[in-house]
Amino acid sequence: MRDSATFPVLWRGLAFGLVALCICLINSVTPFDLGIEITPYELAGAALSLLLVLRTNAGYDRWWEARNLWGGIVNSSRNLVISTLAYGPRDADWRRRFASWTAAYAHVCRRSLRNERELPEVTVLIGAEEAARIASSGHMPVYVAARLARLLGEALERNELDRFAFSRAERQRAALVDHLGGCERIQKTPLPRAYSVQIRRFIFLFLAAAPFALILRIGWLTPLMTMLIAYPVLVLDEIGAELQYPFSARSLNHLPLDEICATIERNVMELADRQ
Repeated sequence: MRDSATFPVLWRGLAFGLVALCICLINSVTPFDLGIEITPYELAGAALSLLLVLRTNAGYDRWWEARNLWGGIVNSSRNLVISTLAYGPRDADWRRRFASWTAAYAHVCRRSLRNERELPEVTVLIGAEEAARIASSGHMPVYVAARLARLLGEALERNELDRFAFSRAERQRAALVDHLGGCERIQKTPLPRAYSVQIRRFIFLFLAAAPFALILRIGWLTPLMTMLIAYPVLVLDEIGAELQYPFSARSLNHLPLDEICATIERNVMELADRQ
């Protein structure tokens, strides 16, 4: 139930059930019948289903693109460390620092996408002083990417990294920045708000009017049936909204960025220790 969309929509479903109950009570005390033929609701329900599917698909496309971008960060981080450790300096301290900064990049990207400035994982990797400098910078991932470029430049200047290997490493480092740029595009451009507002207005009108069609057929069971209809409709709407924000830890369906970053750190630090 923790990862379910049930709780966020439960009170809304109950509210529509209460509306249906009020309609039943009014219908029982009025001399005329409030019921309406069900055909218009069938047509409206088909249109609403199409809108909900389109919205859910649009949200899922954003979620899946974000996952692909983070897959690129994983692969580029590994390739970057493999290339530099295979062809770069033999100095153990330099190799350890480069792997630590590469692992720190993933953690900093995660924190940046969540608008966080606390960097406990980075402090463990590169020290409190460097972590404080990153946190105070205008764009934290770019600061880390620049430090990686500086380390590669130092190795090149000391002739401990040939230009071919340097070029390959630079391409992987640039790819890390490109992947982050794609994530920031998703984060800063959610689906148009008017799109969500209009769909939710349609949902409200459909569910508020549904009891007028149900009351002719099932009478006092109308509130229960209204809630049963409202549940899948509201859940699909909630899922579509949640999928728009794949990086937020508050989202029910956010990407497992903590686990992804931990995997990157474990992989690159293991490479540094073994080679």
